[in-house]
Amino acid sequence: MELKSIKIEKPADVNMILGMAHFIKTVEDLHEALVNSVPSIKFGIAFSEATKPCLVRLEGNDERLKDLAAKNIMNISAGHSFLIFIKDAFPINVLNAIKRVPEVVNIFCATANEVEVIVAETNQGRAILGVVDGYMPKGIESEEDKRTRKSFLRQIGYKL
Repeated sequence: MELKSIKIEKPADVNMILGMAHFIKTVEDLHEALVNSVPSIKFGIAFSEATKPCLVRLEGNDERLKDLAAKNIMNISAGHSFLIFIKDAFPINVLNAIKRVPEVVNIFCATANEVEVIVAETNQGRAILGVVDGYMPKGIESEEDKRTRKSFLRQIGYKL
């Protein structure tokens, strides 16, 4: 077995959700979950099939994000994994809907951060072991940091 770190390539203003699911209709069900949650969302989904014909299935309403999802899921190449890139919404807006899709087994991350996917490769194929989401903490927040956090949440409309 060989361990690999696969860096997700994406623009800084694009959010992503990486997960695992188990059925060919997953890509269509994820599409419906996204647009039912945020009708104006822009997104691309790539789902890596794990049985013949072992294709990457694509859906979405933004060709650039679909291409980006396809490229990254091919780099990961782990069966039954899916990758969603989104704009004009945040993961918090769609994550519960995605978790309720019957085929979804696991969510590895939902973030705008830089991400590395830790993959194990065997003779059979690849598996996602986990992710490195962002960077290590540098300390505990101060009172000023807390005020900044609360101000930011109010500025973007998530708190009163």
